[in-house]
Amino acid sequence: MADNNSTNAALLEPKLLRLLELLYSTRSVTRAAELLGQSQPTVSIWLAKLREQLADPLFVRTAEGMLPTPRTESLIGGVREVLEGLRRLSESPVPFDPATAQRRFVICMTDASHITLLPELLAHVRALGPGLSLSASRIDGHLEEALQSGAADLALGFLPWLDTGFYQQTLYAQDWICLANPRHPRITDATPEQWNLAVYQSESHIGITPGTSYQLLDHTVAALRLKRQIRLELPGFLGLSAILSSSDLVATLPRQIGETLARQAGLRTLPCPFEVQGFAVKQYWHARFHHDNANRWLRGVCANLFIHKP
Repeated sequence: MADNNSTNAALLEPKLLRLLELLYSTRSVTRAAELLGQSQPTVSIWLAKLREQLADPLFVRTAEGMLPTPRTESLIGGVREVLEGLRRLSESPVPFDPATAQRRFVICMTDASHITLLPELLAHVRALGPGLSLSASRIDGHLEEALQSGAADLALGFLPWLDTGFYQQTLYAQDWICLANPRHPRITDATPEQWNLAVYQSESHIGITPGTSYQLLDHTVAALRLKRQIRLELPGFLGLSAILSSSDLVATLPRQIGETLARQAGLRTLPCPFEVQGFAVKQYWHARFHHDNANRWLRGVCANLFIHKP
C-alpha cells in the first residue's frame, strides 16, 4: 500500500530550495538573505517553513556559522540538481548558428519546386552552413502529420487545405503562361495578337496530371467549355522540356516553372489566351515549431530568397 504521507507531501518551493543551497554554501542567514534580496526576518520565516516540511532542523547555529545537519548533507546534492534543472528551463533558447550546426532539414515540395526553388535554396544553405543538409520530400496525404510531428520542417507550394494549426507565409504570386517549341511549325512567327484562343484550341497539348494548381486550370477549361486536345499526359515536369523541344505540342503551366524551363531549354513562352485563376506559392509550418530557432532560421532563408520573386 502506498504511503499516504509521502504521496500527499507538499512540494518544496524553488525559493526554499535556493535558500537551503545558499545556507549550505554561506553558513550565514544574513548572507543568504542578501543574495536572495530578502530581509533577514523573511529568510528566517522561510527556514522555519523548510524545517517544518522536512521535519529536521537542517542547520544548527555554531561559532563557525550555520552548520548543516546530516539530513541536509544527504539532501544537498539532489537540491543542487533540481536548481540546475530549473536554471536550464529558465534559460533562453540557444540561437541557431548555421555555421556550426549539424542538421538535416526536410522540406515537402512539388516537383516544380525541385526545379524552381531547390537549386537556389540548396546553394544558399550550403554557403551558410557546411554542416547542414536538405531532404526534399513529397507532398502527399501524410503532409499534415509530418509537419506536426517534426518529420518535416516546412512545406512549399500551393496547399490551401493546410489551415488549422498551421502558419503560412506568401512567397510569390503565380499566373499562367504557355510553352512551345521555338521552331513550332505553326506558331513560330506568331505575334501575341496572333496567338489567340482559337489557335490555342486548334493545337495539341500536354496535360499535367492534376495537382492543386492544375485543378484551377482544369476548372477554367471546363467552365469556359474550351476544347483542349490533350495528346500526352505527364505526372509532373520530368521530361517536359525535352518533349516540347522535339514536338509541336503546347503546355500550359504556372509562370515560374514555365519561365524556368524556357530559360533552361530555350523554349518559347506565350501568354495564356484566357484568364485562369492565379494562386500564391507559400511556405507552411506547424504551430508547434513556430518558435523553434532552427525552423525560424529556415523560414527566414526561404522568405529572403523567394518573397516577391518574379
